[in-house]
Amino acid sequence: MDFEAFRPDLEKDLAYSDRIKGGRPPFDPVLMFKILVIQTLNNLSDERTEYLINDRLSFMRFLGLGLSDRVPDAKRV
Repeated sequence: MDFEAFRPDLEKDLAYSDRIKGGRPPFDPVLMFKILVIQTLNNLSDERTEYLINDRLSFMRFLGLGLSDRVPDAKRV
């Protein structure tokens, strides 16, 4: 499935800031949507989702992450 098709709607509905005020840059909206899919299909808590993304290569591959990429912590999931 091409999750990039959801990008325009996600960016419109999430209304990310323009980062003029500074702060940490947001995670990619498609990445966060894919994490929500994993979390829902596997009935995972936020903490367990974070752990399994870091633990399972299959989750990382689905999310398009490399071994050294930053993963959202449980508070951001």
